[in-house]
Amino acid sequence: MREPLTDTRHQDVWMGVDLGTQSVRALAVTDDGRVLGRGSAPLTGHREGDRHEQLPADWWRGAADAIRQTLSALSASASASASASAAPARGRARVRGVAVCGTSGTVLLTDARGVPLTPALMYDDGRAGAEARYAQETGADVWDALGLRIQPSWALAKLLWLTGAGAKSGDTSTLQGARVCHQPDFITARLVGRPVPTDSSHALKTGYDLHTRSWPTAVHDRLGLSGLDFPDVVAPGTPLGTVCAEAAADTGLAEGTPVIAGMTDGCAAQLGSGAWEVGRWNTVLGTTLVLKGVTATPLRDPAGVLYNHRSPDGHWLPGGASSVGAGALTHAFPGADLARLDRLAADREPASVVAYPLVSRGERFPFLAPDAEALTLGRPADDADHYAALLQGVALAERLCLAYVRFLGAPIDGPVTFTGGATRSDYWNQLRADVLGRPAALPEQADSALGMAVLAAHAVTGDDAARRMVRIRTILEPRPEAGRRFDGPFVTLVDALERRGWLPSDTATYAREHG
Repeated sequence: MREPLTDTRHQDVWMGVDLGTQSVRALAVTDDGRVLGRGSAPLTGHREGDRHEQLPADWWRGAADAIRQTLSALSASASASASASAAPARGRARVRGVAVCGTSGTVLLTDARGVPLTPALMYDDGRAGAEARYAQETGADVWDALGLRIQPSWALAKLLWLTGAGAKSGDTSTLQGARVCHQPDFITARLVGRPVPTDSSHALKTGYDLHTRSWPTAVHDRLGLSGLDFPDVVAPGTPLGTVCAEAAADTGLAEGTPVIAGMTDGCAAQLGSGAWEVGRWNTVLGTTLVLKGVTATPLRDPAGVLYNHRSPDGHWLPGGASSVGAGALTHAFPGADLARLDRLAADREPASVVAYPLVSRGERFPFLAPDAEALTLGRPADDADHYAALLQGVALAERLCLAYVRFLGAPIDGPVTFTGGATRSDYWNQLRADVLGRPAALPEQADSALGMAVLAAHAVTGDDAARRMVRIRTILEPRPEAGRRFDGPFVTLVDALERRGWLPSDTATYAREHG
């Protein structure tokens, strides 16, 4: 017997928009976690060596397309409900709030009206190595107190590169007074119709002090950045304004819809994972891998590769972003039938080679090595062996990340939650649980856009919407006999990373003994 259609004609929904590397995704979600609409639009960029740029105008076109697709699905759902009930449609599901997340560290400069003056330097753009060292040395007293280490992929280093590039070209006049703009800021400004404050989550890698809730202006002065316009900063979940008439025409959202300050994509995935209690951890596996957990106090990392975001409820969200991830599969096997390769990989446990599958040059977490390159120990026997090694290599890197946060003293309780696009592979999910030796919880929706829908609902209603909106699909139990097969490859990988001088010896020793 077919289940009756849910009447969505007057259903309140919440919209989350996720600006990813390869696409923009949007979700419309009810209070009880049902997805009534979704949409996506592709994004392209320019990669050359350690450079990775995108055009902000493409973000807006992609966001508008994804939102329109999502709203179209809502309308179709409402029409179907009206048809099933033999009643005339009197309206459609109403979007009561929208929040936007983006990639951490992606930044550009705009003029006072929000018009781009530069391309966007993406989260994994590594060109600002010298600038990162200069920023770290110049503001060492401040960064040490905050437990931060400025990395080439951080927005602050990229701002130095952008302004330095302008000086070398003799075109500094166009950058005086330029406004610092993080990836979601560009979209929320277009939605509202004017430049808006940024959120503290995206501001972190631009040097924002989450403890005093202020920009380190003294460091900006020393770095020569005081001529830039750093935006006001608000907490995630703060209302930024409402959708303006022009944005309503572009996206289909109703004029006056509340626009809410979001978080980075990794933090958004944490909200959408259901891993909210102290001791819970979530791994976002998409193009790259992000690990984030919940602690009562900031988790201090002397090496500075782990950093602490602040959650809307006042807890801390320590974590880091690795440069390994599913992007290595896309690069090595473009257009391949990955489901077929999954089946072949199941017979290669472990593969004949060990891999550390970096997507781009340089590693950021669980160790900092700007010169690190993708690593394969040995020669794969065939494509299936190569593919299996990449899947296993990401899982081994994830195991090393968890070992590192334990090394720093973080609690890890209950299942690790898996989110991100890679969770579409059932085989890879089980493999990762086996390699980690821990249960893995899989939410019904594994998209960071869900976390933004949750945040929008919490901001507008003031209640604990996340408890109802996140649904856990299943919990995978690790298979001990399968996990033991990877103990040897894990130690082999740790040894190789240490020999190359990338992984510090104290971390390597802990990982071998307790990882």
